[in-house]
Order: sequence, then C-alpha cells, then structure tokens
Amino acid sequence: MTLGDILHPDQIIPDLKASDRWQVIDELIDRLATSGKIKPEHREPIAAVVRKRENSMSTGIGFGIGIPHATTDLIQDVVGVFGRSRTGIDFDALDAQPVTLVMLFLVPQGQFQKHLHTLADIAKLLHKKEFRQALEGAPDAEAMFRIIKDNSAGR
Repeated sequence: MTLGDILHPDQIIPDLKASDRWQVIDELIDRLATSGKIKPEHREPIAAVVRKRENSMSTGIGFGIGIPHATTDLIQDVVGVFGRSRTGIDFDALDAQPVTLVMLFLVPQGQFQKHLHTLADIAKLLHKKEFRQALEGAPDAEAMFRIIKDNSAGR
C-alpha cells in the first residue's frame, strides 16, 4: 500500500491552520472524520491514541517532515490524511527544525507488518528533496494529490 493508495484530494489540507503539533494532530483527525475515513464518534479515542504515541517520542523525523501515526481497532484498513503548513510548526523534530509536511496515518490494531511497511514507504518518499519541494510549491490539494500519486506509482 503506497501513499497514493491511502490518500484522496479531500484528505489533503494544503494550508494547515494549526500552530503546534497537538493542534495539527487535531486538525488532521478532524479531516479524517469529515472525509468519512473515521466515524465522528471515534474522533476522540483516535486522537487519544495518536497523542499517546506522539508523547512517547515525537514523529518529527527531520527535513520538515512529521509522521504522526498509531494503531487502533476502530478502523478496518489503513487511513491517512496529509497537511502542509506554509509557516512551519514546532514538532519537537529530531533536527529541531519546523515541520511543513505532516502525514498522519492509522493502521488497524494487530497489523504490525502493514504498520511498518506503510511508515517506511511514507518516510522514504518524503525524504526525497524534489518530492518535498514539489509538495511545498503545489497550489492546492488536487495538485498535491497528483504529485503524491505520480511519485507513489510503481513503487
């Protein structure tokens, strides 16, 4: 499963409003709920597991990338949402730099291999400088989705 398989344009927020990592997580989870990827009544329990994971260690992996993630029994398949911050967010990242690209994903409980594979695929793609620059320069969610889809194909 690639990043292009997980996302759809309505799961991309080209201009995050949040100013810190906790607000970003809430904003992204809200989008999962409004796009129908999670049930609205599951919003709070899902936010809690993502926050718990983030509290154990920041998912700010450097290069302006944040990948908050968690496992939950409240979903049946991998779901995700992508956000871009024009100003950058303090994510307590490994390199202490602000995060501009955030990919939040959830994996069904007990699917450890799928979790690792999805995380590795996303991280590998986001570590490509040209890919990050293309996403940062894209005008809207549709253009960002096309960049993601084009770079995820055949992987």
